Amino acid sequence: MVSTAHGRGRFDVWAPRPERVRLLVDGRTVPMRHGDDGWWSPGGPVPDGEVDYGYLLDDDPDPRPDPRSRRQPAGVHGLSRTYDPSAFAWTDRAWTGRQLAGSVIYEMHVGTFTPEGTLDAALGRLDHLVDLGVDLVEVMPVNAFNGTHNWGYDGVAWFAVAESYGGPEAYQRFVDGCHAAGLGVIQDVVHNHLGPSGNYLPLYAPYLKDGRNTWGDLVNLDGEGSAEVRRYILDNVATWLRDYHVDGLRLDAVHALSDDSEVHLLEEMAVEVAALSAHQRRPLTLVAESDLNDPVMIRPREAGGRGLDAQWSDDYHHAVHVALSGETTGYYADFEPLTALKKVVERGFFHDGTFSSFRGRDHGVPIDTDHTATWRLVVANQNHDQVGNRAVGDRLSDPSPGHLDDDQLGCAAMLTLLGPFTPMLFQGEEWAASTPFQFFTSHPEPELGTATAEGRIAEFEQMGWDPEVVPDPQDPATFERSKLDWSELEHGRHARLLELYRSLGRLRRTWPELTDPSFTATTCDVDEAARLVVLHRGRLQVVLNLGERPLEVHTGPGEVLVATASGAELDADGLLVLPGHAGAVVHVSPA
Repeated sequence: MVSTAHGRGRFDVWAPRPERVRLLVDGRTVPMRHGDDGWWSPGGPVPDGEVDYGYLLDDDPDPRPDPRSRRQPAGVHGLSRTYDPSAFAWTDRAWTGRQLAGSVIYEMHVGTFTPEGTLDAALGRLDHLVDLGVDLVEVMPVNAFNGTHNWGYDGVAWFAVAESYGGPEAYQRFVDGCHAAGLGVIQDVVHNHLGPSGNYLPLYAPYLKDGRNTWGDLVNLDGEGSAEVRRYILDNVATWLRDYHVDGLRLDAVHALSDDSEVHLLEEMAVEVAALSAHQRRPLTLVAESDLNDPVMIRPREAGGRGLDAQWSDDYHHAVHVALSGETTGYYADFEPLTALKKVVERGFFHDGTFSSFRGRDHGVPIDTDHTATWRLVVANQNHDQVGNRAVGDRLSDPSPGHLDDDQLGCAAMLTLLGPFTPMLFQGEEWAASTPFQFFTSHPEPELGTATAEGRIAEFEQMGWDPEVVPDPQDPATFERSKLDWSELEHGRHARLLELYRSLGRLRRTWPELTDPSFTATTCDVDEAARLVVLHRGRLQVVLNLGERPLEVHTGPGEVLVATASGAELDADGLLVLPGHAGAVVHVSPA
């Protein structure tokens, strides 16, 4: 059902490829007529209200779903169903939004966040996020996909909310509930490829072009017919922000958008979102996931950039992960020295034109730290990629040997929440969840399941991980294992770490130096031999002993505000004693 924002009817469809299109609606067939622009409109009366419908293309007897379908109750191969988002009774009229600057993001996968795996069930856990100090909930993709469970990046119906999560009305209830709790919502969207099953777009129009990226065929952003393809994506962006009241979008893998147009799609997106934000009088945020390490994404359009608000910095994750775990396989190799952590803290990227041994070439572009705000980089010590794309989906808190102890987990939290950038937490990390987050699929087609599993094994071999331990993505147990166990929060190490995370969240809201957006406001000292890291943030010092032996560090007289599990002692002369692996936040008294 197409949006009427651009003067189209709800059953109009862009389909320049077929010579004949008929609308199958509410069990009857309605002929359609087309214009010179490739759009088809019903040539007869159509029913009102909520109805099932699809399109018969040329002589194909099987109806195909609407490219702009709002609902797919029978799955991505079935008929579409109309849905009027304006019928929802919103209660968030007083909502003024959440800006990204100063905020904490929490990444959530709806299907594994609760035992029920639904949007309505997630509503029942919002108090936990508020107590944690979260400002924005980032929801992994919810658009319709083939099967019953999935990470969401294989979606094919970009405008439809997956029925297994509750459908579009449940999504509206979720956003409305988040706003009532004071939480903004960032929706993760995928515009760089389509999933392998249920993609009927090429039957309608040139949505795709020659070439492939890592995940599939390239979306046609700059070839013949690309104007309507771009409009399709831009209308999808507006749908989330306007119809579903979402506060921002996380744009998946923008480096895979192949666009040689004079104005890049991302810049066009930034222009339209800024206009919508002005009209709605609330912040609307665009965050790019980019593998390019290029600040052109966040550079203002006036300075020749794309004009997006923020982008992920995987370099920060890599530096933190290596500093704490010692793992140096694959793309972690270049981050082995503690000076790598110092560089990302002070400069944002590690690879900013330097040689990347994993890529075999120079990589990245320096950030103009004199004129760029630190909050424009979103960082994490864990996220769905960096956990779920490990061989067994193991978290930093995995109880097996070789993973981080409670003090090290606390140090990871301090580096993320008290560093200079926008922190993002991954569901469950705040209580050292014992459940993994593994890669799971539910492709009904056996050949797709086999191909997916084989592809992942090939990737893991490049990282030096044992392919024999990789769980089968198609096994339902892989999905079930990945669901959070909320009973853990009240016990042992889980409760202790959760209280530390809550304390760090309170610190961020109390001390303005912890949200100071200037790169020059943060410095980092490292001692490679002692495995000591000290972040200087105004009156505060974040002191981390990453080695196994106790350390004595002269911070100056002051007060320990927060410490990891083993504690820390600061004497009257300003000598801080830290056990091995421990960290502390010290408020240094004025001289």
